[in-house]
Amino acid sequence: METRASTHNDAAMAAPGAMDATLAALYRRHRVAEEQRDLEHRAAVRLQAHLRGCRVRANLRYLHENATVIQRHWRGYGDRKVFRAIVKEAVLKMKLAFFNAMAVKIQKIWRGYYVRKYVHNYYALRNYLDGLAIKHEIIRNELDEYAAVQSQDRQFLALQTAEQQSDYQARKTHYLLSTHQIAGIYNSPFLPCPMEMEYRLLQARPLSHRKPLAMMEESAGMEKSTLTPHPPRTLPPICAPKPQGPFKDPAVVWRQRQKPLEPSVRVATPFVCLEEAPKVLRREEWRKHATDTQFLPAVSAHKNRKYEPLLHTSSDYGHIPYGSKHFRDEQPNKIISNKAYQTVFPPIPIFEKLGKTYSQGQEV
Repeated sequence: METRASTHNDAAMAAPGAMDATLAALYRRHRVAEEQRDLEHRAAVRLQAHLRGCRVRANLRYLHENATVIQRHWRGYGDRKVFRAIVKEAVLKMKLAFFNAMAVKIQKIWRGYYVRKYVHNYYALRNYLDGLAIKHEIIRNELDEYAAVQSQDRQFLALQTAEQQSDYQARKTHYLLSTHQIAGIYNSPFLPCPMEMEYRLLQARPLSHRKPLAMMEESAGMEKSTLTPHPPRTLPPICAPKPQGPFKDPAVVWRQRQKPLEPSVRVATPFVCLEEAPKVLRREEWRKHATDTQFLPAVSAHKNRKYEPLLHTSSDYGHIPYGSKHFRDEQPNKIISNKAYQTVFPPIPIFEKLGKTYSQGQEV
């Protein structure tokens, strides 16, 4: 107890110094705690962030895995659906190709059978060709006979024509017949027998050089008809009842009917006369002049041009003197007229009818 009391006394005696040390230690600890508080806060925040990140990443990983499973199943379903459609289309195409091939095969077999039996039947074709050969042989024989007949007819016609020509020649040269005094040219004394022409001359009649009476009368009638004009024909009879009123004399009507056509200036003159007139003049100028190249003097602009001599400069009359204007003769008086230019106007229709239509009670 004494020891404790002494100690308490000692402490009470040393209390002011101890209080200061304690306060200093306390202040120091508070200061260190305040200084470490920010670090501890940052460490706690980092630990919480790491923990929460782990939890969120685990959750996201779980969600990603689930999403991946869902996408895998959905994409597999879609791809299997597309694949089934592709396979279905491919199978349909294969079936169509198979059916088409089978149809083509059936058609090929049927068409071959039909053509062999009905179109290109061998036996029918052979019978047809045999019959055709027999028919051709018959036609060939008939044509040979016809050609032989035609040849005989041509030969007979040629012989007949030659016989007629020989008879005509004999009649024409009948004066060459032999007489009792003088032998003809076809009855030479140096030949053992007369020639064939001599016998023809004996059988032929001399050719008469006088015209037959009928031909003379016909020629005379033709000359007479050409000299005398034909009488005017009468008008056709009128079956209708005779109309009343003044009429023209039939001779006047006949002359009016037989009156030649008198075309107007518009009808007689072509529409392109104004365009054709210069062309006609140029053609006349080209026809009348010897050459179409005008005379050019020997100036410096034409020294390099090759000289073309005229055709008539090498004649027997000598060369044309240089400088003369006979290379192309120009006659402006024939091209340019002194008369004034006249235009062609269309005629008036009412004036065109003057003297060409019927009038009542008057003669045209």
